Amino acid sequence: MIKCRFYSNGGRILHKLSRVFINFVSILLFLQGCRGTLVPGDAEWSRFRGPNGSGVSEASGLPVHFGPSENVVWKTALPPGHSSPILSKEKIFLTGFEDDALLTYAIDKHSGEIMWSQLAPRDRVEKVDGRNTPASPTPVTDGENVYVFFQDFGIISYDTSGVERWRLPLGPFDNAYGMGSSPILAGEKLILVCDQATGSFMIAVNKDDGRLLWKADRAQYKTGHSTPVLYEPEDGGTQLLVPGSFRLTAYGLQSGEPVWWVTGLAFEMKAVPVFDRKMLFIHGTSGDQGVVPSFDKALLSYDLDGDRRFSVEETQGGVVKWFGLMDLDGSGFLDAEEWKYYQSARATLGGMYSFRLGGSGDMTDESFRWHYGRASPQLPSSLLYQGVLHMVNDNGILTSFEPASGNVINQSRVQGAIDNYYASPVAADNKIYMVSESGTVVVLKPDGSLEVLAVNPLDDFVYATPAIAEGRIYIRTVSALYSFGLESSVPTQ
Repeated sequence: MIKCRFYSNGGRILHKLSRVFINFVSILLFLQGCRGTLVPGDAEWSRFRGPNGSGVSEASGLPVHFGPSENVVWKTALPPGHSSPILSKEKIFLTGFEDDALLTYAIDKHSGEIMWSQLAPRDRVEKVDGRNTPASPTPVTDGENVYVFFQDFGIISYDTSGVERWRLPLGPFDNAYGMGSSPILAGEKLILVCDQATGSFMIAVNKDDGRLLWKADRAQYKTGHSTPVLYEPEDGGTQLLVPGSFRLTAYGLQSGEPVWWVTGLAFEMKAVPVFDRKMLFIHGTSGDQGVVPSFDKALLSYDLDGDRRFSVEETQGGVVKWFGLMDLDGSGFLDAEEWKYYQSARATLGGMYSFRLGGSGDMTDESFRWHYGRASPQLPSSLLYQGVLHMVNDNGILTSFEPASGNVINQSRVQGAIDNYYASPVAADNKIYMVSESGTVVVLKPDGSLEVLAVNPLDDFVYATPAIAEGRIYIRTVSALYSFGLESSVPTQ
């Protein structure tokens, strides 16, 4: 009935009742399955995309209509930065940059007052993509302390008053886009994934003193910047689900050792995975499916000087476009290993993948459930809410799926906000909130119909993902942080 277009009055009522029933059953199934998936106690918006990276809050009483002059609780001017706001009981934390300064801010949740700001060391300036900034990774908080990561320094922890607790220099890094993965907390451990052209790794450090607990080598992962989520199988310890080039790996939280993995994914993985009960959903962008000759055949065409490698001047066509990403060691040449990576990247199938969670070793064939290869995002993470999976790509094509089957419910441009999208969608209070690059917030029904409830312009660009808690939605534009709610406005800061 989901795909029917015309109904009699009675049929229309039956259709609506059936959707209510389906959503109700989906919620019940979700709650029954949480014991084996979600991590208990992770109910606050304390990390990128909120509770376990899901983008879903239990908050209620949220506004549908809001903007610079409507339902504004407060507005606070801030310098640029793409990091998203995260919340403790009393404070909001985020990072920014001004001139050459890297800054961490604590803002009062109720008034918008800047309570403190701290300057991070910056002994180097590393390259970032034009869509990235030196302050893109989102902080994480344990409710009192805050932990921030800057690619031009490393990790710093501050206490609730802004006093530095510890620091851990890291890098330099070599990621064509700049580092974008955000740190997360898992019990007493702070986890950070550092994927780059060469020498990729993931670390776990003690959140109280920054002491290294383990370091996992991720040499096979070359690009992307996904932020991990936590998975608790019913019959084992907590695992970290970490996407990377061509595969997603589940690591044991205590040891950092791989437990199981699935392969065949896109070569660039930037989204946060989402899951419901025992099903995992992850998407990435593909190559262009071009035919790439073997290295030996390519030598005959491109290796003009006979040194068994290719300079950018020796290549042509599609190779030139991909050269910077495939030159992993930055030597200015592509060797046999880098050519093999180039072949794999061009051959990958992007799109949305669904796998069954859990297992041991390579679970690709056994766990694969479905794949959808069209209109996949590069940057925005997907949203699983009330039994419907929503995906918006960077160009604003929105797709809703039945999670179990992968069947498309609806697909269209985001009505009222045809634009680029970098922020990830979030949901609460029977509403989905999506923010376009030019700062238009679209509020959708969560039933997969893609019906727009409101279109709210903010008159400023937006790259950060909103945060939601206690009847408020917090949205960071390039120049300010807004708190929107149903109460009347208070003076701006």
